[in-house]
Amino acid sequence: MDFALLVIQTLNGLQLGLLLFLVASGLTLVFGILDFVNLAHGALYALGAYVAASVAGATGGFWVGLIVAPIAVAAMGVVLYGGLIRRMRRSGPMAQVLVTFGLIFALLDLTRIIWGDVALASDVPVLLEGQVRLLGVDYPAYRLFVIGLGLTVLAALAFVLGRTQIGAMIRAGVDNDAMAACLGIDVERLFFVVFCVGCALAGLAGAVAAPLLSVTPDMGLQILIPVLIVIVIGGLGSLKGAIAGALIYGVVPTFGAVLAPQLSSVLIYALLALVLVTRPTGLFPAKG
Repeated sequence: MDFALLVIQTLNGLQLGLLLFLVASGLTLVFGILDFVNLAHGALYALGAYVAASVAGATGGFWVGLIVAPIAVAAMGVVLYGGLIRRMRRSGPMAQVLVTFGLIFALLDLTRIIWGDVALASDVPVLLEGQVRLLGVDYPAYRLFVIGLGLTVLAALAFVLGRTQIGAMIRAGVDNDAMAACLGIDVERLFFVVFCVGCALAGLAGAVAAPLLSVTPDMGLQILIPVLIVIVIGGLGSLKGAIAGALIYGVVPTFGAVLAPQLSSVLIYALLALVLVTRPTGLFPAKG
């Protein structure tokens, strides 16, 4: 492997990993704080992609879609939380899995009713067209934008969770929600806000992915397994675990396709099995 290929594969792994991080960060916080298994999170990602592509096509502006998609998906999160999630929080993981698995197909059919089965395309914005010279190689400007956006969201979440009062409240809710409620924290409202923020991050990820991928109804199902692998490897409820798991998932298959193409499809699952055997709670769990 020469230096140019090493740089390109590294950037490809970063881009894939940080795109997965945008989805996984919201889902891992919902898992860690609400103790809620929301398998429909991938469907919200697909909804964000559809909204962004539709808005961009109607207005001719990618940036408008990038703003509208997270807001629209967060609004869907408000509806889901009030109508379903809040009632299912204490029902146990099996019931949560069954209900949210059914919700995947409900949202899948909703997208088909509204947009049909035809794949939508979203153009890269003019500002980010073309290539950028970096470390001696030409790399697509839009993919560098995805990397920069992922790092910006990571920095913002790290600041909020580690340096603000609401972050301290969230960490308290992750450690012991009953004790946090005894200390005067409105845990229910906190959980509601975290759930909506997680939905908004899924919508943002969908909007960012729209120019990279074909926007199809089943794209939420396609990303669900990678995101769950990221969370299991990294650890539930942990921002550090989300970024670690996402980068591992981005780098391992990307380099595996070059260094060991015959094994590239199973490398990440072998790593997942190793983590489950040696560290069942993940590499950086928020709690045991």
